[in-house]
Amino acid sequence: MGIRFIKIAVLYLAVGIGLGLAMGMTEKFTLMPVHAHVNLLGWASLALCGVIYTLYPAAGETRLARIHFWLHNVGLPPLMAALAFLVTGHEWAAPVVGILSMVVGAGILLFVVNVWLAIQPGATPATTRLAAIPADAR
Repeated sequence: MGIRFIKIAVLYLAVGIGLGLAMGMTEKFTLMPVHAHVNLLGWASLALCGVIYTLYPAAGETRLARIHFWLHNVGLPPLMAALAFLVTGHEWAAPVVGILSMVVGAGILLFVVNVWLAIQPGATPATTRLAAIPADAR
């Protein structure tokens, strides 16, 4: 699951950076909250989850990790669309933002529970994958 989290995270990075570039070029920054949330909840959070799940593969292979992945990625894109509507003056989007925030939040809560249950004190990170990468490529 770790690699899946990292791959989807870089897609969110591209979207977040693209939105930031578009706002900068047009000098219209109304969607700044969307830009920030895509980069934080999409890129940064999912990339960190991916790194943790790669270092601790037992946690990444649980049912909780799979449910976390799907809740996060089913909830985040429509949440960002609803947030875009909300910040551009469409008040009807407020409850949609609230509901979808709870979906993404539930996924994050599952990540927290998964880390606490699947990574035991004293667990050693899996570094064999790093050892397989030539030193000059690291």
